[in-house]
Amino acid sequence: MVKLYEGGVYLRGGMKLVRESDAAAAGIAATPEEARRGTIAWSILQAHNTSGDPEALKIRFDAMASHDITFVGIIQTARASGMTEFPLPYVLTNCHNSLCAVGGTINEDDHVFGLSAAKKYGGIFVPPHIAVIHSFMRENFAGCGKMIIGSDSHTRYGALGTMAVGEGGGELAKQLLQDTYDVAYPGVVAIYLKGAPRPGVGPHDVALAIVRAVFAKGYVKNKVMEFVGPGIASMTTDYRNGVDVMTTETTCLSSIWATDEDTRAFLSEHGRGDEYRKLAPADVAYYDGCVEVDLSEVKPMIALPFHPSNAFTIDELNENLEDILREVEVEAARIGGKKVNFSLLDKVVDGKLHVQQGVIAGCSGGNYDSVVQAARALKGAHIGCGEFSLSVYPTSQPVALELTRRGYIYDLMEAGAIVRTAFCGPCFGAGDTPANNGLSIRHTTRNFPNREGSKPGNGQLSAVALMDARSIAATAAAGGVLTPATDLPDETWDEKCEYHFDSAPYKKRVYWGFGKEDLDSALVEGPNIKPWPAMEPLAQDILLKVCSKIMDPVTTTDELIPSGETSSYRSNPLGLAEFTLSRRDPEYVGRSKAVDAVEKRRVAGEDLAEADPALAGVFDALAAAGVEADSKATEYGSMVYAVKPGDGSAREQAASCQRVIGGLANIVSEYATKRYRSNVMNWGMLPFQMEGEPNFEVGDYVFVPGIRAVLDGELADIAAWVVRADGSVEQVKLAIADMTPEERAIVKAGCLINYNRQKNA
Repeated sequence: MVKLYEGGVYLRGGMKLVRESDAAAAGIAATPEEARRGTIAWSILQAHNTSGDPEALKIRFDAMASHDITFVGIIQTARASGMTEFPLPYVLTNCHNSLCAVGGTINEDDHVFGLSAAKKYGGIFVPPHIAVIHSFMRENFAGCGKMIIGSDSHTRYGALGTMAVGEGGGELAKQLLQDTYDVAYPGVVAIYLKGAPRPGVGPHDVALAIVRAVFAKGYVKNKVMEFVGPGIASMTTDYRNGVDVMTTETTCLSSIWATDEDTRAFLSEHGRGDEYRKLAPADVAYYDGCVEVDLSEVKPMIALPFHPSNAFTIDELNENLEDILREVEVEAARIGGKKVNFSLLDKVVDGKLHVQQGVIAGCSGGNYDSVVQAARALKGAHIGCGEFSLSVYPTSQPVALELTRRGYIYDLMEAGAIVRTAFCGPCFGAGDTPANNGLSIRHTTRNFPNREGSKPGNGQLSAVALMDARSIAATAAAGGVLTPATDLPDETWDEKCEYHFDSAPYKKRVYWGFGKEDLDSALVEGPNIKPWPAMEPLAQDILLKVCSKIMDPVTTTDELIPSGETSSYRSNPLGLAEFTLSRRDPEYVGRSKAVDAVEKRRVAGEDLAEADPALAGVFDALAAAGVEADSKATEYGSMVYAVKPGDGSAREQAASCQRVIGGLANIVSEYATKRYRSNVMNWGMLPFQMEGEPNFEVGDYVFVPGIRAVLDGELADIAAWVVRADGSVEQVKLAIADMTPEERAIVKAGCLINYNRQKNA
């Protein structure tokens, strides 16, 4: 159902694929360099590029969006850097920490801060429970040929003709300061769709099939996924939105789709028909790769714990149930260690898998189309009064209004489902946490460890499997017995979902303040809202103490800084930092803070060797090995080694939490995503890489001399020395992937705030 091409391809007439090796025989004379200008992505990126160099992009976006886990930090960063107003439409939604269940008033305090910031600087404020961030942006801001940046990794509006990018808060602060998003021109991969989905197959099924095929190979990593081909016409725009939002799980940079009359109809229904224009590749366009998807062959899918790429057709799972579930149990044991006793095989009864919970929610599952299909499957059904439960979260109040008007909410509730307000909580562990040892099936975006809210470190572990709303509803109708939607009669499914957009909730509750800033109005800062602590500029030489070493194949953002209830402290940098790596390496925070305490004494005027006598031995060992090192002029910081960190969320806290308790660098084999690496640099940490196995352990040291000079030159061969506990010294080779001049300057300044202050001065 999914085929990956080796090498580049040409697309002729928007419909016919031609391998690069067959171009001459097909009469294609254009070179790849010429024909890549025929992609949709090229035209949009260059229209927003201010550099004058088509290969080195400096992008200015049309709009921005943040939610209430990220907007306080972004605004505080921009304020500290000299911002006086929001220079572009900036939407502040309150869809993540909507509840005040943890930490007293601090969640609502952030919402009040957001409204006061919107009034002061000219922003758009969406109160809690009104809409999830991406639904609001699709309904109000996405349009053909636009670019939008959001501080949430699932910022994807490609099906509406908008190239959207999910990034860390530092990149949004740059836009508020009228700086640019700097990136080398990315590769563009064609996602060639043909055929049509069979009845009962939904957008999550298509998305999971693609994620399974490309993720492990890194096929579209940091590239643009451009959806083309005749199969697009077989999907409604809302269906396309459901596929598009999951492109984030491939680790691509952005996405874009060819548009058609259905796109026009969607925009027109939302009062923005003037933002439609036809987007299509040129008659001859070149792509750096191609993912060919035969939609007619896609079957209902299930992505088992603990990653969206761990996907199978439900038929494959049922045919190999015990073998596949046993493999997941092995992974659960690795994640949870000795504290956790997690099992899936005990959920197999009479050869069938029984699940304990279903959730349809968020920017992927809560879309009108998906909820309607779930309601059709459950009309007249009964989910039972056992342990299985079903929660449905429409993605916005306008969607909920229409579902109510047409009776779909009645059908869901009459069947036993619980219908809730627009809220992203189930997607990151702040809502509908299943019981310990429970299995939840969800039409949400991720199923990483802890994303459902469990705490393996405390002996609590539940798990999530991703499925489409259609198959979740079929499973609910079967009382929790795993059932693909295609087992229901074809007449259950009617892909025509008439929809009328009622903007009343937005007109009556959203604060539309762009261009209406009142600089004399006050920001309202609750007691948990704290400014960023001061960061020092990078010294000439650095000494890193290895404070954590993670050898997992991939380390997610949620492992670097857990989501869920810890996010309540996101506006308190030092408070949140106490949770850094807490579910993966609980000793890390103490180790890093000890390093930071010594460094603070150095900054106050002490010699490192005086501040920590153990460091005298380190410098003695370096001297004995012939390495010049001055303990009085060397900056001291903590370091994390991870094989491939940063898969998942765009939250900048994954990096800033390391930084505020002494983090100075990461050493990795590779970075899982551009956004995490950007966060590392924006917070003044060095994004080192090294080949092969690390030759150091927790407690060892890595000395890097002349690092400021290194940042002025080539980054491919950086000399460093490991000093071990036994006093032995070994030289190692580090490297840093290419950095823009601005990124180098930010790291040397110590962080983005310092850089902007220096620039403004």
